[in-house]
Amino acid sequence: MPSAETTQSSVHEPDPVRPTKDDEVARSGSELIGGPIGRRALLGTSWWTPVRIIALVAIGVFTLGLVQKAPCYNGAWFFGASSQYTHACYSDIPHLYQGRGFADGLVPYFDRLSGDMEYLEYPVLTGVFMEVASWLTPGSGSIQDQEKWYWMVNAGMLMACAAVIAVCVARTHARRPWDGLLVALAPAFALTATINWDLLAVALTAAAMLMWSRGRPLAFGVLLGLATAAKLYPVLLLGALLVLCWRAGKWRDFGKALGATAVAWAVVNGPVMLLAFDGWSKFYTFSQERGVDFGSFWLIMAQNSSDPLSTDTVNNLATLLMLLCCAGVAALTLTAPRRPRFAQLAFLIVAAFILTNKVYSPQYVLWLIPLAALARPKWRDFLIWQACEVAYFLGIWMYLAYTTSGDAHKGLPTDGYHWAIVVHLLGTLYLCAVIVRDILMPERDVVRRAGDDDPSGGVLDGAEDVFVLGAAAHPPKHAAHFDGPQVEWGGPGTGERSL
Repeated sequence: MPSAETTQSSVHEPDPVRPTKDDEVARSGSELIGGPIGRRALLGTSWWTPVRIIALVAIGVFTLGLVQKAPCYNGAWFFGASSQYTHACYSDIPHLYQGRGFADGLVPYFDRLSGDMEYLEYPVLTGVFMEVASWLTPGSGSIQDQEKWYWMVNAGMLMACAAVIAVCVARTHARRPWDGLLVALAPAFALTATINWDLLAVALTAAAMLMWSRGRPLAFGVLLGLATAAKLYPVLLLGALLVLCWRAGKWRDFGKALGATAVAWAVVNGPVMLLAFDGWSKFYTFSQERGVDFGSFWLIMAQNSSDPLSTDTVNNLATLLMLLCCAGVAALTLTAPRRPRFAQLAFLIVAAFILTNKVYSPQYVLWLIPLAALARPKWRDFLIWQACEVAYFLGIWMYLAYTTSGDAHKGLPTDGYHWAIVVHLLGTLYLCAVIVRDILMPERDVVRRAGDDDPSGGVLDGAEDVFVLGAAAHPPKHAAHFDGPQVEWGGPGTGERSL
């Protein structure tokens, strides 16, 4: 007979969230596999747990993305400049095998390259990833065969990253594992996964967020430092944590995360920085000197102006816009009626960087997909945004097909490409607006409606506020009631809840 303690624990144990119960799109989509899960279903009694199912779905959808690239590894990469765009199967990976010296056995950052690019223009950990893939690539056969094998080796390694991302997202919100399907089934995820090496940084970032949700700031910092050594954007998450920990007074945990991030980044970058500074710094100088490029509103301005802005001016204006966005996010955090969730701020700060940057490569959407699944796990909004990103994915390749062929019948002219950029910008802004609304109106947040505070927040989950501004500093006397499983929240900042 169960003990009183066990009985009490089971009474207060919150039930897993079933998205087919509250999400109309999820409920309709579930009809393809037998309909919504019933309340009497025996969960967790089979090998087929949600996390395992999501991992297998992610691998399956990733494989479909590889199939979509078939026209390119059957010849379009090598024998037709425009056909790799008309088939929307372009990838940097095979082209950079020879173009960045891997085919010749050059050591990244230490050996100079031929042509205009003196050194590899990628962060150190991504360079290591590229180098390991080159070691696993057979060196026999024609250069086309080697490039094809190099892409396939990288695709296998990136598939492992995709599975890690899906699993980490599924486990970050303990009561919401099925939200990981948003990542696993995201169309833009499958289409852009093998364009470049971004999935390495995305996987490390997703793992870092999982560690933070478990209250492990040191592990979070180590993983975030490694992610920043693979791509620059993950460091932005520290800005989100800074204002959240400021409001909650969790300075010690933030200090641990910051210190571990700096140490992990330095361990990876330090040796290369000391021994090959010119090669190490190429990524940073290239980012600074790079002109306005694809996907940004800066490109629309430049292509519609007789006197476009200089690169230095764009750099300064983009930096100013990003700082203004950061200030806005900080103000939102400190004045919101409840402290925002970590995933919400993480999405907003990375989206702000993408929207204000002078370039938007189509694979950058990978940065946002896991954050979107955690910040706004609502299928309707997620799919609206994904539709915009797929439209941009097709738009950029059709535009490049036009510029390489010069034939408007084979691609998308400049004005059409500008509209594709606008669609991408509006889709991202739409999701940002919905998340900001959730922050200002917590009762609209689907995560909090289900009875959680901040399941990805770790030490922030349910924590008391110690510093707030504006109306948040004077909460109402009566608790706000959320439409969830009989969950009542204390006033803003109390962090108290009862079932």
